[in-house]
Amino acid sequence: MSIEVVASIVAGLMVGKSFALLAFGGDSMIELISAYAVLSFLRNLNKGGFASKTESKRTEKIATVLLILLIPIIAGGAISSFVLGITPEASPLGIAVALGAVIIMPVLWIQKKRIGREGNILPLSIDATESATCFLMSIALLGGLLLNYFLHIVWADYVATAIILGFVALEVRESLHDMRI
Repeated sequence: MSIEVVASIVAGLMVGKSFALLAFGGDSMIELISAYAVLSFLRNLNKGGFASKTESKRTEKIATVLLILLIPIIAGGAISSFVLGITPEASPLGIAVALGAVIIMPVLWIQKKRIGREGNILPLSIDATESATCFLMSIALLGGLLLNYFLHIVWADYVATAIILGFVALEVRESLHDMRI
């Protein structure tokens, strides 16, 4: 995921001008923070320690706030790049990042879901949902990048960005719902 974050941002800013890649990288950064929190939670359980509900809830709140902040960043960036006339470009690096996520995320999603269910580990099950969302976003990203790269349909980047923004909004809604329970 660290590679995914860095490669998405580099490909989105420096190699090509793809706001969809930047949005994907931002969401991946949030998922990385969440995964680190889940890993810390699991390490405490593995050491025989106690991972409190307060610790779990605090982690969920941090991830949710970051997701909420990501929405205006994605929307504002996409709108400003459109208004400023920045032409989105696709790059082989960006396509490779999206393709890698399309291949890896379903495996992570299924394994996290299975282990979370078998071990009755709610934070891991929630993290599995984030992996599923990342998989769906990576499909949208890959489609937009391929359309732009091969057919030069530049507005496909904006459509992919809008789809990613929709998935982030759904993640926020789910996170807020889970925090109320």
